[in-house]
Amino acid sequence: MKLLNAVLGTVTVAGAVSVYAAYTLFNKVIPRQDGVKVDLNEMADMAKWEEYKKTLTPRGEWVRSQNLEEIYITARDGIRLHAWYLPAEKPTGRVAIIEHGYTSKGLDSSSHAYFFHRQGFDCLMPDHRAHGDSEGDYIGFGILDRFDCISWINYVIKRFGEDVRILLHGTSMGGTTVLMASGLPEFPENVKCIISDCAFTSPHDVFAHILKRDYHIPEFPVMKINSMMCRKKAGYGFDDYSTITAMKTNDRPVLFIHGELDNFVPTRMVYENYDACIAPKDILVVENAGHGASAYENTEQYESKEIEFINNWIPETV
Repeated sequence: MKLLNAVLGTVTVAGAVSVYAAYTLFNKVIPRQDGVKVDLNEMADMAKWEEYKKTLTPRGEWVRSQNLEEIYITARDGIRLHAWYLPAEKPTGRVAIIEHGYTSKGLDSSSHAYFFHRQGFDCLMPDHRAHGDSEGDYIGFGILDRFDCISWINYVIKRFGEDVRILLHGTSMGGTTVLMASGLPEFPENVKCIISDCAFTSPHDVFAHILKRDYHIPEFPVMKINSMMCRKKAGYGFDDYSTITAMKTNDRPVLFIHGELDNFVPTRMVYENYDACIAPKDILVVENAGHGASAYENTEQYESKEIEFINNWIPETV
């Protein structure tokens, strides 16, 4: 009896710890956040950041100095979504929709918008739900955002016409979003190609990785409890969808990019996404780049690969 009581006591304590860990994780990452919560050291050390700023700062300042248009649309669940629009210097019938990462916002993608603008694209920089000036209480981690991405694509088609050609670019959670959107049956034909930078395969996979890496906690039962909390409060579970599932049906060309030293979204995930993709595809793994830093660690390599991809799948002239 003493042994049984001891075992039951241990199970009870373990269960309480799991519930507490799940509750803490949920409240730390799922509700709307105030400011960027990703540790910048995940991308690079401070010495590298000083170098990255030499690219990021002037590009961002240039984009913000332009006559940007604010756009609002309504998501399928009724929340108001916001985006910034940067027009091309001359009409080319091509629009780049640029999706940002976790706790970031649309204008934080200014460096990418600067690049695509120079390639002749109109640029749309949405704020994800529960980010920036978009409404929403809970972050969607791609699972909810894939539907918002479709809403933005449909807005672009309605505004620019049925012949508009669209490129999707996303970083981190944004990369996951554009990949997940491509697996939906209503994914518009106007999207001609996708560039996904450091996407995770699913919320479950990336959270389980962080639990193990940072807290040495096994994923079960914490992830199960956490997913139940998320479904009840935010309307989705962490295993509801994945980029792997999307890539098994997506038929648009994809350029997969990842940093070789990414330990926030493990580099193995880009290979999992790439291997699952049945569409025309290419891959770039940037040496010495941490999470989300590939475009700044080796800007020339990154953008040369993008230009090659653009010329193949969405050139200026058809």
